[in-house]
Amino acid sequence: MRVVIAEDLFLLRDGLVRLLEAYDFEIAAAVDNGPELTRALAELDPDVAVVDVRLPPSFSDEGLQCALEARQRRPGLPVLVLSQHVEQLYARELLADGNGGVGYLLKDRVFDAEQFVDGVRRVAEGGTAMDPQVIQQLLSRRAKDEPMGNLTAREREVMELMAQGRSNAAIANQLFVTERAVAKHTSNIFGKLGMPPSDDDNRRVLAVLAYLDKGGSGPG
Repeated sequence: MRVVIAEDLFLLRDGLVRLLEAYDFEIAAAVDNGPELTRALAELDPDVAVVDVRLPPSFSDEGLQCALEARQRRPGLPVLVLSQHVEQLYARELLADGNGGVGYLLKDRVFDAEQFVDGVRRVAEGGTAMDPQVIQQLLSRRAKDEPMGNLTAREREVMELMAQGRSNAAIANQLFVTERAVAKHTSNIFGKLGMPPSDDDNRRVLAVLAYLDKGGSGPG
């Protein structure tokens, strides 16, 4: 699995390279600025990009914008964005095209090697890897609004784990319930949100996140 890394801090960039190589990823390129990231994504056609939101020369959202432009050229290009803080706008921009293969993790997650590598693999395979703090903020913002307010506490727990990209089996293991119970909860969630159930886990998660981030206007 070939990876392009974009991170301006040398120590973190070098750490990401060493970590991913230790888990048998091939590092196609490791760059420290927006223009080099744009070239690497266009020329190397990686399986996944791990990108810091803020890169030179602007140090604003250069990394994110380079990744989004690359996804316009190659729809569905898997991108895992790293950020120092939760920015709901970034999550919305990543999810906007609905093609999947996106992730948004706080840099603190890098220190949990297995969790981080699992996120990279999940995104590379077309899934999602959303930081729990991002999901919690989205859920909290919508908690008092209809139909979010109709969800039970357990349904909110299930939806939070779904939004992180967890499978039904993983959710069942986390909550110490059966997969059948999880399937029932997910069916109830989509019914209350006015969305048809789907066997496509990635599209299901994207629909929930899009609904939450668009202020309840519904998917699409």
